[in-house]
Order: sequence, then structure tokens, then C-alpha cells
Amino acid sequence: MRAMLLVNPKATTTNARTRDVLIRALGAAVELTVEETRYRGHAASLAATARAKGYDVVAVLGGDGTINETVNGLLNPVNGDDAPLLDDPSAGRPALIVIPGGSANVFARALGLPNDPVESTGAVLEALREGRRRTVGLGQALWEGQSRYFTFCSGMGYDAEVVRAVEGLRGTGRKATPTRYVNTALRHYLATDKRHPAMTLTGPGIPTAKGVFMAIVSNTSPWTYVGSRPVRPTPWASFETGLDLLGLRRMGLITLGSAIRHILTESEALPSGRHLVQLHDEPEFTLTADRPVAFQLDGDYLGERETVTFRSTPNALQVLV
Repeated sequence: MRAMLLVNPKATTTNARTRDVLIRALGAAVELTVEETRYRGHAASLAATARAKGYDVVAVLGGDGTINETVNGLLNPVNGDDAPLLDDPSAGRPALIVIPGGSANVFARALGLPNDPVESTGAVLEALREGRRRTVGLGQALWEGQSRYFTFCSGMGYDAEVVRAVEGLRGTGRKATPTRYVNTALRHYLATDKRHPAMTLTGPGIPTAKGVFMAIVSNTSPWTYVGSRPVRPTPWASFETGLDLLGLRRMGLITLGSAIRHILTESEALPSGRHLVQLHDEPEFTLTADRPVAFQLDGDYLGERETVTFRSTPNALQVLV
């Protein structure tokens, strides 16, 4: 089995010694080529090359951003090949191996992998020996002629503003720890506009919902983690169903506080409240804003957008897990 391992040398929770151990372990099980990512978008380019060259597997040692790039490299057209995704997710597409190396590692943990890279490598090697694979669906966001897949979440509004702020802090050399996200979210809440909602939700067969401040779009659950605690605004979301959404039409302390308390529990019940907008297992919907709104995808800030369409892509990828 030919495998390409993509290594993010700046991954939050790994070091050179750990990487060497993992590379040796994987190299003993497969015919391994190792590539380091060097700039934003490099993982997507390397994954597309692996697909074009007929590799059986692409493995990723990195965080959710590197995994997202890799997935987009595996799924997006290569050399003019614009054939649609087929029912057989393995057709012309390498399988994916995920080894968590970031701060949150939401996708890996949602797959049931350990959050430690060494333990996760052990689980992956076991899956390789047993030929154990899982087929997962993905989300897709489309805007202004652009398209990008996401593995676990996207969002517009307040949560994307927090992602933007944390990315700014990371640009100054500070790590994206759970504590930093929480502190940034609290500080940013004081400055965010809580009186003029910008977004409207529409979609085939979906009642129009106006006056949305913030929208979380989920391809699975949890949405993220605060340390070891899962955050579950859409607890029914899964890789085997369509997309879910939780929208807030009020940003006051009572509405937001009630929602936060609920989504930090292990309950399978949906959050409740008349100021919430909820969707489950939907194939497609669109968020339109009357002014540019912050937009994030798998924890990666993608600028401000006025219209984004979200689609579910079933059976998109095979993961060795």
C-alpha cells in the first residue's frame, strides 16, 4: 500500500521527536512518502498530487486546518477532471488517515480517535492491519464562484468573529488554546453588535428565518471542545446524515447563556427557546446577509461574506479508523 504522509511541522502538540517516532511506525506498515507542509494551501496541493499519482492513502499529522486542506485536495477536481462524486467514495480517490497534532483536533476526536498523536497512530495501525474503514459525508460551502468542503463545521456571525480574533492572536505567536478561545469569546461578546441581526436563512422546503445574528452549521457532533468537554449545539448531527444548523436570533445574555449551558451538557436533546433557529439532516440551505458577515470553515477564518450556500455531500470520503 502506497501512502503519502503530510506533516505540518508547526502543529501545536507535536515535536520533532514525536514526528520521527510516528513516521517510523507508519513506514513499517506501508510504503511511505513524507512531505512537510510549508505554506497555507500546501496540504491541498500535496493531497491533489497524491490523488493524481494513484496513492492508496493520504495520512495527515496536523490540526483541523491541515486536515481540511488535505480533504479539499483529495476531493476537488484535478487536471480538469470535474467528474462528480460517485456512490463509491473510493473511486479514484485515496483514503484518509488522521493523526491529531493540533489544539482542538475536532475531526479526529469526532471519528473516535484518541487525542494523543502516539495513541492515535496505534489505533490507525490497527485499522490498517484489519482493513477497517469508515465512509463519511462532508459539508460543502459555496460562495462567489468558490467552493470548499468542510469536515465538521462552518459558521457565520459571532463564532466566526471569534475565530478571526484568535487567528489574529496566533499571528503574534500565541497558541490557540481552549482558554484563549473562551477568553477571546468573552471579550468579543462585549463589542459585538447585539441589536442589528444581518442574516436570513432560506432553502428548499425550509421556512424562511429572518433576523439571525449567528449561525453554526454542523456536519457532525461535537461542534468543538473546551479542553476535554465536548460542545454540542447540534447533538443529532453525524457524518451519516445531512447538515444541521443552530441559529440565534437574539444575542442577549439570557438567550446566549441558556444556549451555552445546554450545549455544554451531554444531553441528546436539542437546545430549546423561541429565539433559536434549528435544522437537522438537510441537503442544502443558504445564509444571506444584508451586510458582510464573518465566515469560518473548520475553524479557519475565510473573510466576510454576504451569501453562502451549504450543501451536504454524502459518502464523500473513506477514513481508516
